Amino acid sequence: MEEEKSQSKIDHSRNNFSIAVDYDHKATEFRPFSLSSPHMRAFHLAWLSLFSCFFSTFAIPPLLEVIRKDLNLTQTDIGTAGIASFIGSIFSRLAMGPACDVFGPRVASATLSLLTAPVVLSTSLISSAKSFILVRFLIGFSLANFVASQFWMSSMFSGCTVGLANGFAAGWANVGSGVTQLVMPLVYTLFTTSFNIPSFISWRIAFIFPAIFQAATAILVLVYGQDLPDGNYKRKITNNQSENFCSVLFNGLKNYRGWLLGLTYGFCFGVELTTDNIIAAYFYDRFHVNIEMAGGIAASFGLANCVSRPVGGIISDKMGKRFGMRGRLWSLWAVQMVAGLMCVLLGRVNTVWASVLVMACFSLFVQAASGLTFGIVPFVSKRSLGVISGMTGSGGTLGAVITQLLLFSGSTKFSTQTSISIMGLMMIVFTLPITLVYFPKWGGMFYGPSNIDEDDENYHLLH
Repeated sequence: MEEEKSQSKIDHSRNNFSIAVDYDHKATEFRPFSLSSPHMRAFHLAWLSLFSCFFSTFAIPPLLEVIRKDLNLTQTDIGTAGIASFIGSIFSRLAMGPACDVFGPRVASATLSLLTAPVVLSTSLISSAKSFILVRFLIGFSLANFVASQFWMSSMFSGCTVGLANGFAAGWANVGSGVTQLVMPLVYTLFTTSFNIPSFISWRIAFIFPAIFQAATAILVLVYGQDLPDGNYKRKITNNQSENFCSVLFNGLKNYRGWLLGLTYGFCFGVELTTDNIIAAYFYDRFHVNIEMAGGIAASFGLANCVSRPVGGIISDKMGKRFGMRGRLWSLWAVQMVAGLMCVLLGRVNTVWASVLVMACFSLFVQAASGLTFGIVPFVSKRSLGVISGMTGSGGTLGAVITQLLLFSGSTKFSTQTSISIMGLMMIVFTLPITLVYFPKWGGMFYGPSNIDEDDENYHLLH
């Protein structure tokens, strides 16, 4: 289709790259188990750095039962802290997009990780509900690295593979939210059983690990990363004039497609974040499993990202090659609709193993929908890619705030299981605006393109 042809012309000279590239030297193939520089090295640095941020952000929920007893937290305190962690991410993601446009993804990502790593470490020092909420708010800033990761992949990979690269980078990174559900209880148990350290000290020591891990990955990004195929980041020149920050920002903000994709992402990735926050406690409280089993069940939800989000990227690229933008949009709509139905069902089943099975199906679809969303984002605006990525990413955390506030804040009159079903209904409703996304050059879900002759480079720069 025209969408793919215009962005995937292969540069057969290869210019000393070990991977096939187009005329912008962006990779036209994806080799996830290669470390070739600069494309695949950037991929591995991006997902590993974001993995550490997810690990840090969701290191608290699997130990929540222990922390709650030690700090005498109420359900309202816990709900408020969950909302606070997402609010921090909203503002930081909005800022991260323009920061990537100005400074490049490498510096922006590493700087944020290094600034928030000490906050993760300070979790071991909290002694009250207020400090607990504040720490969760500040740690949430680290999730803005998601925007830098997706920006970096869109800078390194051509249109024919960008959905795949974005899906794998985000999918493997999101596994961090599942791995931490397994690792943090094990670290805590190790200190309490093997070293006979009191519980109120053990959970505090456990947070040293995610802090060091996050700082180490940030240093790797700075030392070994490269912003673009041809070198580190410099401002692009268009019509012999350098683009300033405000023009890039406002160009992105006035693009309605960015707002609609942000809304859609709010009820796929936003729902995923909310589920990561509440699922361990849900199984612990409703089905009375122990903390290790609750953590293991919750971990399976996050670990599914290893497969499901990349599959979303693969579907987006495959459907894009066959049906153009219409294929990408229809795929996103269908997958997210099914995810909403699975979420409704999750709150209705009444046995532990049936719930686990439905949760597994739900995780596959909701995470694939996130991958499908970012299979569309790189086509919205080349000029303001960072801003559009930030708007969409912020929509994800804003959706998490809304669902957490309305349904899981501790003040709602609904039970947790009823709230989960309502969350699924919200997903279905807010999937409908996908039908309004339209590209004059490539069309939308129901209409074909209206301006197929427009030059590709000018299209991206002006829209």
